Amino acid sequence: MTTPDASASLPITGYLDRFSARPGERLAVKVSARDAERYRAEIVKVRHGDANPEGAGLLLDPVEGGDLGEHPARAQAIRSGSYATVPADPCFRGDRLFVRVLVQPWLTDRPAALLSCLDADGHGWSLELDGGGRPALVHRSAAAEHRVAGATPLRRRQWYEIVAGYDRASGSLQLEQRALDAAQRGRLDDRAEAAATLEPLGGGAPLTMAALLEAAEPRCFNGRLEAPALFDGPPEAPGSALLAGWDFAVGVETQAILDAGPKALHGRLHNLPTRAVRGAWWSGEEMSWRAAPDDYAAIHFHEDDLYDAGWQTDFEMTVPDGLKSGAYALRLVSEAGEDLLPFYVLPAVEGPKAAVCFLASTFTYQVYGNHARGNCDAAYRERAAAWGAYPYNPDDYPLYGRSTYNRHPDGSGVAFSSRLRPLLTMRPGFMTFVDARGSGLRHYPADTHLLYWLERKGIEFDVVTDEDLDDEGPELIEDYRVVLTGSHPEYHTAGTLDALESFTETGGRLVYLGGNGFYWRIARSPGVPGAIELRRGEGGIRAWAAEPGEYYHQLDGAYGGLWRRNGRYPQQLAGVGFSAQGLFEGSYYRRLPASYEPEVSWIFEGIEGETLGDFGFSGGGAAGFELDRADPELGTPPEAVVLARSEGHSDSFVVVPEELLSHIATLSGEPPADLIRGELVLVPKPGGGKVFSVGSISFCGSLPVNDCDNPVSRLLENVVRGFLKED
Repeated sequence: MTTPDASASLPITGYLDRFSARPGERLAVKVSARDAERYRAEIVKVRHGDANPEGAGLLLDPVEGGDLGEHPARAQAIRSGSYATVPADPCFRGDRLFVRVLVQPWLTDRPAALLSCLDADGHGWSLELDGGGRPALVHRSAAAEHRVAGATPLRRRQWYEIVAGYDRASGSLQLEQRALDAAQRGRLDDRAEAAATLEPLGGGAPLTMAALLEAAEPRCFNGRLEAPALFDGPPEAPGSALLAGWDFAVGVETQAILDAGPKALHGRLHNLPTRAVRGAWWSGEEMSWRAAPDDYAAIHFHEDDLYDAGWQTDFEMTVPDGLKSGAYALRLVSEAGEDLLPFYVLPAVEGPKAAVCFLASTFTYQVYGNHARGNCDAAYRERAAAWGAYPYNPDDYPLYGRSTYNRHPDGSGVAFSSRLRPLLTMRPGFMTFVDARGSGLRHYPADTHLLYWLERKGIEFDVVTDEDLDDEGPELIEDYRVVLTGSHPEYHTAGTLDALESFTETGGRLVYLGGNGFYWRIARSPGVPGAIELRRGEGGIRAWAAEPGEYYHQLDGAYGGLWRRNGRYPQQLAGVGFSAQGLFEGSYYRRLPASYEPEVSWIFEGIEGETLGDFGFSGGGAAGFELDRADPELGTPPEAVVLARSEGHSDSFVVVPEELLSHIATLSGEPPADLIRGELVLVPKPGGGKVFSVGSISFCGSLPVNDCDNPVSRLLENVVRGFLKED
């Protein structure tokens, strides 16, 4: 496979300022279009997002009053890479200036800037690393460029102290570097000095950390910086005064960097670099940055960090009054191409409201947003073209940022995901896999299987998102009789879990229609709207592992990782929790004796045989890919009834690591092979509520088979209608 062009852009794409709105509310539309002068915009209802011709196909219906007309097209750029800026001050460009900073490079094979102060003409100074990891101080004036460079390359993931400066009066440039590891701490690694006639820099220019923004190719630093400071002479020399010094241990949860110097020259971070990381003096005695802030006084910058694409608003779209709650998209069409920007319409505050609510897993959609899997090969492209599926894949478009399932170029995991950018994976018709037995959908498009099923069964429903639920609290869903999740509600805040627990404990009925749900804890902050933080610490199936000591979120200071590591087991809410994972393939369930008891047999009314679900558009079966099981030791209540259990899984399925004590011993005491199962479970709640869980991520893919006339469809219809009728 060829390496994607980092600058490649879609013919037309965009994003909205929110994932959801109510009728009468406005959404800001940000669009970038190339090779076209104008584009059209219209609202469409997303009825079915699976392009597989064996099923209903893509169903996108124009909305009455949703024609938003033509708009002038323009290309809007994205600047990736995190950095910090401090507004201009005369002290940054004095005739005698020295810099001290602690540096831990994570990539040393490309040019990068540690600190720079250049004006619009490129005049000023910069402390840089060359393409071999050697530091250099560069002084640029209108007359000439002068530099002093070290001869010893910095080593990857090693901490150094670098001191560099210039003095116009003596015509000297100096640079020193010292390794700060335990064995060599304080040892002078390299020292260099150069003589030159230095012209005054004059004027003002902002100070930039971790990037050289004025370069033709921005030289972003990949690594950690700590305690940058400016002096009017060598820092240790008698009489040298501190001009400015930034303490990154202060304001960790913010995007501000605070100057402890005499002028309080505070600055801002851009594109969400990672804070709450181990600094040069990390002792290992405390694991929380709040308990030992000086141990975590570093910031990790990356060349591909992206928070807000920063596009200007092309126009504002008002959600039509009276538009029914549901899944919609803004279709953008130019002569060069088209795209769809999904959003949800919530019911009006004053109603009317349906009795059933679909809780869209937008946190999960966002966390997986632009997941580059490396599987966009010839077979993938051929199927997408043949089906008329969404034609674009994140593998080809790194410009729009990566998913938290990817790594940065320096090998560290992506800890943030933002919705303020195009999310190609969150599109009707997007395929995740070439599925030999189905459609290969996950997340947003996979959940349209359920929405289509609800429509075909004539079950009126509203939609809210988990971001709405976190923002508005339990009151948002308290009036509903039944709440349905999608196929993979994996990522949650304490607020969403609290709201769902409140709902079920006060008489509400929750239908958990997925697998691997309620699994990871995420953090949000009003100061960084639209962003989600994730620390993949201590256990779980992980795309990467957080560094030791870096398990606490910077946005809220809370311990990250699995919810079960935070003492909130999925079984406590849903009766089941993640147990096993395999390839994207599905199998079937077999009924257990308890399912024939009169109190629960209504769930299987009209279903013949002991097995069900050996078909579906997600891996070919209703029980597959990621499986959840009941476990009394982890919170499944004794009143829960296990109705059916999956079987027939291939050798690709393995037990999740958090269940294993060794390769032969598990926490539950069961043999590892016995934990490879998904279970249908009915859970009564003390306050009269109930939960029905399917224990499989591929369950909803079976609903549309045979135009929704099949045993899995019948089972879910029995549950939903039964929950609606119960007192």
